[in-house]
Amino acid sequence: MAAQQPHDLNCLTVAELEKHAEQCMDKQTRDYYNEGADSGSTLLENSQAYSKYRIRPRVLRDISLIDTSCPLFGARSPLPMGVAPTAMQCLAHPDGEAATARACREAGVVMGLSSFATTTLEDVAAASGSNPRVLQLYLFEEREHSRKLIQRAKATGYKAVFLTVDTPMLGRRNLEIRNQFKLPKPYKIANFAENSDSAASKTVMDGAASDTDADKREGKKSTSAPGVHDGEKRTPPAGPISFHTHAPNPTLCWERDIDWLRKECKPEMEVWVKGIATGEDALLAVHHGVDGIVVSNHGGRQLNGALATLDALPEVVDAVQGKIPVHIDGGIRHGTEIFKALALGADFVWIGRPVLWGLSYKGQEGVALCLRLLRDEFTLCMGLAGTVKVPEISKDYLVKVDKSGSVSRL
Repeated sequence: MAAQQPHDLNCLTVAELEKHAEQCMDKQTRDYYNEGADSGSTLLENSQAYSKYRIRPRVLRDISLIDTSCPLFGARSPLPMGVAPTAMQCLAHPDGEAATARACREAGVVMGLSSFATTTLEDVAAASGSNPRVLQLYLFEEREHSRKLIQRAKATGYKAVFLTVDTPMLGRRNLEIRNQFKLPKPYKIANFAENSDSAASKTVMDGAASDTDADKREGKKSTSAPGVHDGEKRTPPAGPISFHTHAPNPTLCWERDIDWLRKECKPEMEVWVKGIATGEDALLAVHHGVDGIVVSNHGGRQLNGALATLDALPEVVDAVQGKIPVHIDGGIRHGTEIFKALALGADFVWIGRPVLWGLSYKGQEGVALCLRLLRDEFTLCMGLAGTVKVPEISKDYLVKVDKSGSVSRL
């Protein structure tokens, strides 16, 4: 067993990590990372949903050897936990996604990389070494952009593509609008930068990046335009790739796009769908041959008023009936909450904002701290609940508490 690392006495919980990050981030970054859609009620409920459940610990069991590992992408993960794909991590720390990748490699924890990262997928692969990683994908209307990204991911050993399916339109994020969010220099959206002068590398949100001197000399326009439908024909987005113009794709559908994606990714990479929240869509995912599901509501940043992911989880698990893995993200802030998600049927969880807080706090060291806190809390919870292997964690270990305080078995 690895030697116990010393505590950071200034930061003993993810809640404290969040407070440190508030001091480290500038206002634009803090608002961008932490905001939910509209009033933020779904963002809040993602976390509050875990407080509806209490753990039923079993005692007088030999818990002297606890195994926290689980299957993942044909191998074993040391924890049922990965780092969720989050965009533009250089906003949190100059080392950005590379620092996150190095921390994940040291912990053996899988990393998800956003398409809209500030570090190329090749550089993240180099920083990851042999540690597993997945690519989050927005399937653009002009598929050649996505095809190129998929080919690069296959060439550099990514295990899976996680197709984001909950962004046919973008949710309303009021602070992002008020702050007129732009990616500050010298950072760029690295995976779409054809060269150092490319407007695509600097265009982030609304496609209205300022022209570089080189662009002006060459007469290039750095304005992107969203796709439009005139009632008869759809015109796809135009200009350099930007999040607001190219990431939302209202044309996505099960019948056409999942089949295309599987043909592009297989056999090197698995195809998962991220953003499932109902049993009906879970059944469609199984029917169309995806390799796994992530129950997600985009961190509460899309449809405000949607179910918290933990509340949506049981319906999805019941629909899938074990045919494919079911993962979950959103709202997890403590190791006991990982336990609760697994008890409700998730096979694995993904951690988003807490990793960004750790990255902002101390770069790679801060990400490692975040992962260590959650690992230690989860391991302690397993032992105190009377479990020694992840498959033992089931709904038998939970009760639900209603608003009146009444407790019911699941």
